[in-house]
Amino acid sequence: MPTLDLRFSEGELEQRREHITDFIRERVDTAGAEGAVLGLSGGIDSTLTAELAVEALGAENVHGLVLPATVSSGGNMSDAERVAQDLEIGYDVIEIEPVIDSLLAAYPEAEEDREAVGNARARVRAVLNYLVANHEQRLVLGTGNRSEAAVGYFTKYGDGAVDCHPIGNLYKAQVRQLARHVGVPEDLAAKTATAELWADQTDEDEMGVSYETLDSILATHVDGPLSVAATCRLLEVDAETVEKVRGMYERSEHKRRVPPAPEPPN
Repeated sequence: MPTLDLRFSEGELEQRREHITDFIRERVDTAGAEGAVLGLSGGIDSTLTAELAVEALGAENVHGLVLPATVSSGGNMSDAERVAQDLEIGYDVIEIEPVIDSLLAAYPEAEEDREAVGNARARVRAVLNYLVANHEQRLVLGTGNRSEAAVGYFTKYGDGAVDCHPIGNLYKAQVRQLARHVGVPEDLAAKTATAELWADQTDEDEMGVSYETLDSILATHVDGPLSVAATCRLLEVDAETVEKVRGMYERSEHKRRVPPAPEPPN
């Protein structure tokens, strides 16, 4: 099945690199912060964000948090520590499952609800990110990308609870391309994406569509001008898949907006 080529030219890659590092530096300076905190998962999004944060702020001003749960793979947590060590940033490893156990002890009815517990893990990580950031007078950097934000593939007030999203305007394919451009090792750049909210979870399995197809539909139909029919013809994809992505985008709009309040009465 054809996919849209969303790759940047070499010149565009350097432009994006500079634009993002300038953005990080500006956000930290404007806030009067002492640096940045971010969660390190061992995946490509957090790895690229960490690389660019170090470039923008210096290694001494970036603090990484590795936040494993019982469902986290040893390989991913090892990769997360490896990223911190390669970048020479300070980092802490904090087990989050004791916090989850306390939550479930308080409300055991949710114990068998895989999605609720998975989202709680993401929210506990956000609380720890902000605990450290507040203590050190730093900003929390998000690691979300444009593809996942568009379809709501993040936890509200979890990995979506950050001060800014440096790579938030990059589709997943562009994240991988920029990561390779700045020197991220290939085994990390090509790694299968997983939020690790529960055992054996992968992003593509949960969404029901590959990132290549998702990126292409978003760029042509959701973000772009093409109709469903035109998108189907261009990408040789069925209408059901295009409508599925469109539906994910529409249903997740609330995640991309500040919580609403009613308009004042007339």
